[in-house]
Amino acid sequence: MSLTVEARVGKKYAVYLPKAIVEAIGINEGEKVLMKVVGNTVIMEVIHDPIKLAISGEKFASIKPESIEEISLEEQSIRTQGSS
Repeated sequence: MSLTVEARVGKKYAVYLPKAIVEAIGINEGEKVLMKVVGNTVIMEVIHDPIKLAISGEKFASIKPESIEEISLEEQSIRTQGSS
C-alpha cells in the first residue's frame, strides 16, 4: 500500500496523524509507535500490544493442552538425559 498525506508540525513539535493515515494503518489512540530516523526520513511503525493481539488478532495455529504437555515431557526428557 502506498499513501502520501501532508501534515503540519504544531506546538511543541507535535505531529497529528491525518485520519487517512490512521485508518490505513489501523492505529488507535493510546497505542505505541516506534520511530526511526534514516537520513532525513522518519519511519513510524505501530507496536501492537501482544495481549490484545493474542485476544483479538488473527489466529493461525491451534494446539490442544494435551499436546503441550506431551511436548513439554519430551523436551524435559531430552534436556535431563545427560545430567546427573
